[in-house]
Amino acid sequence: MSSTESPSVAAASVLPRVAPVRVGEGEHLRSVSLPGSTLTVRSRPPVRSGLPPALYVHGLGGSSQNWSSLMRELEDVVDGEALDLPGFGDSPPPDDGDYSVTGHARAVIRYLDASGRGPVHLVANSLGGAVSTRVAAVRPDLVRTLTLVSPALPELRVQRTALPTGLLGVPGVAALLARFTREWTAEQRVRGVMGLCYGDPGRVSPEAFGLAVEELERRLRLPYFWDAMARSARGVVDAYTLGGQHGLWRQAERVLAPTLLIYGGRDQLVSYRMARRAARAFRDSRLLSLPDAGHVAMMEYPGIVAGAVRELLADAGEFSGSDAFRGAGGGARAGAGGTVGGDDGEATGSGS
Repeated sequence: MSSTESPSVAAASVLPRVAPVRVGEGEHLRSVSLPGSTLTVRSRPPVRSGLPPALYVHGLGGSSQNWSSLMRELEDVVDGEALDLPGFGDSPPPDDGDYSVTGHARAVIRYLDASGRGPVHLVANSLGGAVSTRVAAVRPDLVRTLTLVSPALPELRVQRTALPTGLLGVPGVAALLARFTREWTAEQRVRGVMGLCYGDPGRVSPEAFGLAVEELERRLRLPYFWDAMARSARGVVDAYTLGGQHGLWRQAERVLAPTLLIYGGRDQLVSYRMARRAARAFRDSRLLSLPDAGHVAMMEYPGIVAGAVRELLADAGEFSGSDAFRGAGGGARAGAGGTVGGDDGEATGSGS
């Protein structure tokens, strides 16, 4: 079964009711109807009018909630919005069942075209990083700067810890996993995910853990939960095998926007060793490497990530002065495709 076949779940209009998505203090949710999909958009009003727009795109199995901490850190320098990709968070499945990287990129482009917010500062993680790389390559007019946190770009030697996620894309595996884990509690599932995604799961507060459990319980009640996971995982695997001008590394070379790359030294899903290749591929890049971070540095170390984004925006001419350094920064300036910093050529930082 390919990722472009018709969806095997009910249409969005007849999906069962589930508990509402939690909205953090100061945040707002709205639903946006687009050709082929309906997207939920989480926003945080900027502290003043006239700030440049930013758009945040989550990874596989994530949602717009993954960006709440970073959105709060950056609310004084950007007008931020975060999408729930089709089939994730509070967004229903796409009408055509297309969960490929190209399908997700199409949804992002349609939203940006419809909203008229572009060019935006595009910030993305994991699967969202692959999606946003494609967006920036094919529609440079929509992207002012690009920030990629552990982007899911093709690797020849995938880490063993990432293999189960990739296997989700094999037909039938998701159904088997759903049956095998049927008796697992939401708490057990969340601990497993956090152990995989965080460099140090102990950094997660009891309150944040409880909210993650609550959200997972809600999403497990959705009839398309496993389908969206499996097809999106398959979409990533398919994107890894594409060559020529449609290959993600070739598209990375076409990105014109100044690019900030953030990699975690304890990432179990995207190899830390890919940081150097990414820094060479993106023509105007800088690299922030966080030895203690896992796959979701923006959730583990939002202050450090925010500091690097501020520096990127300052160098892009969005603002000047001390605004760039309000947070606990850690960005590093680099020339075209290069990195600067320690003796090994990488900029390093860690959180406390």
